[in-house]
Amino acid sequence: MEGRLLPRIELGLIFLMIVGFVLIAQQWSFVLYQLGLLTVIGATILNIAVGNVPRAARGWRAFRAVVIILAVTAAVFVIGILLVPYLAQLGQ
Repeated sequence: MEGRLLPRIELGLIFLMIVGFVLIAQQWSFVLYQLGLLTVIGATILNIAVGNVPRAARGWRAFRAVVIILAVTAAVFVIGILLVPYLAQLGQ
């Protein structure tokens, strides 16, 4: 049972992305649009982490791998955001 947990989580995250896209596509409520946008962003980032965990990882090892991958992903985003002003000055 535990060996099939990661694929089920991935499938759930893909379903969440689809729901998020539906919420983004609707035209009646801006709040639902915002919720859909946050859902797509969150599910995508989590899917990056869960999708890169080795299938052999189980339990706490899989959880630790997800946390490490999320930390690396967050670090890449933060470094990219911090570099934007410097890189923008290079182009002037």
